[in-house]
Amino acid sequence: MSESTAATSENATGFRWVVLGLVFFITMVNYLDRSAISYAITDIKGEFGLNDQDFGFVASAFGIGYMIMTVAGGIVVDKWGSHKIWAAAAFLWSACTAMMGLASGFWILFVLRTLLGIAEGPHFPALTRVVADWLPMSERGRSTALGLAAVPLASVIGAPLITSLIFHMGWKVMFVILGSLGIVWAAVWLIVFKDYPELCRFVNETELKHIREGRSVDRNRTGEEIRQQERMDGATTWKFMLLNPSLLANNLAFFSFGYILFFALTWLPGFLEETYHLQLKQVGVFLIAPWLTAGILLASAGFLSDWLWHKTGSARKARSHMIWICQLLSALSFIPVMFTKDLTVAITSISLGVGFGLMPNAAFYALNCDLAKDRAATSQGIMNCCFAMAGILAPAVTGILVHQTGSFSAPFGLLVVLSLMSVLAVLFFQKPDEHLNKNA
Repeated sequence: MSESTAATSENATGFRWVVLGLVFFITMVNYLDRSAISYAITDIKGEFGLNDQDFGFVASAFGIGYMIMTVAGGIVVDKWGSHKIWAAAAFLWSACTAMMGLASGFWILFVLRTLLGIAEGPHFPALTRVVADWLPMSERGRSTALGLAAVPLASVIGAPLITSLIFHMGWKVMFVILGSLGIVWAAVWLIVFKDYPELCRFVNETELKHIREGRSVDRNRTGEEIRQQERMDGATTWKFMLLNPSLLANNLAFFSFGYILFFALTWLPGFLEETYHLQLKQVGVFLIAPWLTAGILLASAGFLSDWLWHKTGSARKARSHMIWICQLLSALSFIPVMFTKDLTVAITSISLGVGFGLMPNAAFYALNCDLAKDRAATSQGIMNCCFAMAGILAPAVTGILVHQTGSFSAPFGLLVVLSLMSVLAVLFFQKPDEHLNKNA
C-alpha cells in the first residue's frame, strides 16, 4: 500500500469515529424523546384524568406511527441516503416532542405520539445504512453496539435528567427542552456527513480485499458508483427479505426484544411508583441500575460478536448464538419479579432481565447488514416493523393487564413467555451461514 493510500485510510478511520459519535448522540436523543412520557405518567394521568389503561393506549400510539413509517423509511433511506433523510426525520420528531408540551387532553397526546412514531421511523434504517456503507463486516458488531448503547444509556442519563426537569420545571417545559436537541443535531449532520464520503471508500468489502492483497484500486469511482455496483452484485429481493428463515427468526426475536424495551421504557417508572410507592425522584435513581447494566452488556456484546466472527467466520456463532443465549438469560431473570415484594430483589432481577434482553441488539442489526447489505436499510425497516408492533402491544397490553388485575405479575410473565418463544425460533430456524456460503 502506498504512503498516500495509507494516509487516506488513516484519515478515513478517524473520521468514521466522528460519524459514529454523531450516530450515538442522536440515538440517545431519539430514545430520550420517545421515553420521556413514561416519567410524566403520574402528572399526565392526574392532569387529564387518565387511568393505567388510558395511558397505555397513549403510549402505544407511538408504535402505530412507527409501524406505518419504518419500512417506508428504510426504502427512502436506501434510495436517497442517510444525509438528508435522517436530518429531516430528526427535525420532525424533535418538533413533535416539543409540541407534546402543548397537549391539552387524551386525543392530542395520542395524535402527537402517533406523529412522533411516524417521524422516528427512518432513524434506525438510516443507522443501519451508515453502518453498511462505512464499515466492513468484521467491524459491524462492535460499531453498531457502540451506537446502540445509546438506547439504554439514554435512560441512564434520562432517568435523573428528565425527572429533575419535571420536578423543577414541569412536564410540559421538559418536552420543549428535549425537542431542541434533535434540531441542533440535524443542522450539524447536514454539514458534517456525506452519504458517499470519499475518505471512507476502504469500507467497501472488495476494495478492502484488494488493498490487503497489494492490488490496485480504482480511486476514481465515486461512493455512489460503488453502492450501485454492490446493488447489482447483491440484488437482494423482497421475497428474500420477507421469507428467508434466518431473517424471519431475526424479526420474531426482535419483536420479543422490542416488547421488553417498550415495556421497560413505558411502565418501569409506573411499576416502581405503584408497587413500591416510590417518589418520582427516587424512581429516577433506582432506574439507573437496569439501564446502566443494559448499556454495559450491549456494548460488550458487540465486541464479543466481532471477536467470534474473527475466530470462527460463522455468523451463526457470532450473531445467532448471542441472540438466543441472551434472551434465555433475560427470561430467567424476570421470573423472580413476579414472586417478590423485596425492592432490592426486584431491581436486581429487572436489571438483569433488561440487561440481557437488550444485550444482543447489535447482532440483530448486523445480520441485516450481513445478509442484505445492498438493501440493509429496507431489511432493517422490515425488522423494525415487528419492533413497532411490540411498541403498540407492550404499553397497551400492560395497561390492560394492570388495570384488570391490579398487579404487574402477569405483564412480567408475558415477557418470559415471549422471550422463550424467540429462543426456540432462533435456535431452530436462524442459519445465516447457509446464505453467506452460497454467496461466497
